[in-house]
Amino acid sequence: MKIIVTGGAGFIGCNAVKRYLDRGHAVVLVDDLSRRGADKNLEWLRKQGRFAFEKCDIRDWQRLGGVFREHPDVDAVLHLAGQVAVTTSVQDPRKDFEVNALGTFNVLEAVRKFAPEAALLYASTNKVYGDLEDLGVGEVNGRYQLRGVQGISEDQPLDFHSPYGCSKGAADQYVRDYARIYKLRTVSFRQSCIYGYRQFGIEDQGWVAWFTIATLLDKPITIFGDGKQVRDVLFIDDLCELYEAAVQRIEQVSGHVFNIGGGPSHQLSLLELLSRLENLSGKKVRPRFEGWRPGDQPVFVCDIAKAARELDWTPRHSVDEGIEKLYRWVSENRELFQ
Repeated sequence: MKIIVTGGAGFIGCNAVKRYLDRGHAVVLVDDLSRRGADKNLEWLRKQGRFAFEKCDIRDWQRLGGVFREHPDVDAVLHLAGQVAVTTSVQDPRKDFEVNALGTFNVLEAVRKFAPEAALLYASTNKVYGDLEDLGVGEVNGRYQLRGVQGISEDQPLDFHSPYGCSKGAADQYVRDYARIYKLRTVSFRQSCIYGYRQFGIEDQGWVAWFTIATLLDKPITIFGDGKQVRDVLFIDDLCELYEAAVQRIEQVSGHVFNIGGGPSHQLSLLELLSRLENLSGKKVRPRFEGWRPGDQPVFVCDIAKAARELDWTPRHSVDEGIEKLYRWVSENRELFQ
């Protein structure tokens, strides 16, 4: 199988590429290497196997179209390239729109024109649901939790907040509509908190990795809000398994959207993560607190029943197992972060 991975030198992308190489697939890695750590991930991937690398900004239609024109025999496209931080989108909403909305449109057009039979998987976000003000949120045992529901299903109304929510939400709907209008075989994954190996987390994005890195390197940690916010965290290996399942079942799930995270059994608050890191490191972590970010959700927990039903997929890694694996990897690779 031949697979194009946009954003293939990013955190999720490089893990997916490694998995495909291990399975003997041909990979075309598309990335502009603008994200922190992308060059290191690319260097690491070159040691894992042979693949084609195309340095390309997905905003550049001529360049991107040329890549797809060269690979009309591609079987699947994993579209991961994007601007990923809410705070960055507020600071530069034009770039956020161009990368996430226009860039995804370019990918869709490239598939439509040059590889219409390919499966196209899109990494969307839980931010398409806004701040979930319509849902009741309570506090139990020092963390927020939803009232009346275990998790958010795909039936939850869309409600874009923040430029990031708007740009990713617009792309999400384009991906869905291209399956309806042009019969492309697309799937959109509205992802919650993904974490794992080779994640160069920063303060405003990738909080599980950033808290882990900061704890090990004695860097200051800032919590936006009160730290009682909850996400359902999902380890990277489990996400890559999901992508494989979707390609295998693309005929059944084309045009579908899935809420993807660890689900109700994998909930974790920011303060709970710091407590786990204190236990692992033997250090006392003292974060500072700042105001809430625009559109930040007190709680987001996916109802993953649809993925379990349609894709026969559930997470394999527990929260503790995943965090311990990430902590061990960062400990063994401190030079990457210093």
